[in-house]
Amino acid sequence: MATLPQTAAVVPDLTVIIPAYNEEAGIVPTVNELRAALAGVPLRSELLVVDDGSTDGTAAAAEALGVRVIRLPNNEGYGAAIKAGIRAVPADLIAIIDADGTYPPAALAKLVHAMADADMAVGARDIQGRNISFFRRPAKWFLNWLAGYLAGRKIPDVNSGLRVMRGSLVRQFLPLLPAGFSFTTTITLSMLCTGRRVHYVPIEYRARVGHSKIRPVHFTAFLVLVLRTVMLFNPLKVFLPLGGLVFLVGMGKLVQDLVLKNLSETAVMAFLSALVIWSLGLLADMVARTQLLRNGSN
Repeated sequence: MATLPQTAAVVPDLTVIIPAYNEEAGIVPTVNELRAALAGVPLRSELLVVDDGSTDGTAAAAEALGVRVIRLPNNEGYGAAIKAGIRAVPADLIAIIDADGTYPPAALAKLVHAMADADMAVGARDIQGRNISFFRRPAKWFLNWLAGYLAGRKIPDVNSGLRVMRGSLVRQFLPLLPAGFSFTTTITLSMLCTGRRVHYVPIEYRARVGHSKIRPVHFTAFLVLVLRTVMLFNPLKVFLPLGGLVFLVGMGKLVQDLVLKNLSETAVMAFLSALVIWSLGLLADMVARTQLLRNGSN
């Protein structure tokens, strides 16, 4: 079905949000491909470009195509741009896609179809794909593995920039979602850790138009964000293994002391530390469960 015109009063079923920062070279082909892809989706849809304080002609190029554009006065970040778009639309289904040409708009139809029995559908990239930098593959693999362990299920792609989400659900998580590139990681873990249904659809990851804005320093931020999000929803996933590690250290020290017939206070301190860590984990888990119940009753 064709996308709604910018002035349409009809509430769309699907809004595709395109966060863009200095993507003048990529925004036009991205919009054109999206329009072609959405023509085959049986929903009332619209495109929304959120210009994140670009200093080039990104916003003007999108407006020239008749697309609705929100201009942020400053460069506030990838997540901030998406959040601004979410707040501005009433659609029940919200899709996001980057403006750099890396994600195939044609995959949107499959993602929308997957939403028939899902709360979020994600376009999953193959980390071994030729358009993913060789040097970024180990970091992506580790991030996916860590997030999957902490969330309790396999995550093929924790931070894909192509996904479709239930608007009613993602709006509940808006206060938790960061302004930077960690937006996608956070919404993935928020959905999974609260038992939402997330489906993954394999996609082809294409070569980027322009220059990447991801820097090595962002990997550390992603790790901290993964731990922080899981601590918010399922803290035992962190406290139980951490306490277990300290307990094993104490057991090793106890065995050594018994062999040497010289019992030291190190083993006792390790056991007590493990108990403290586990106790803190149980307390944090109780707080997290209480908060989830409170949010669920609102």
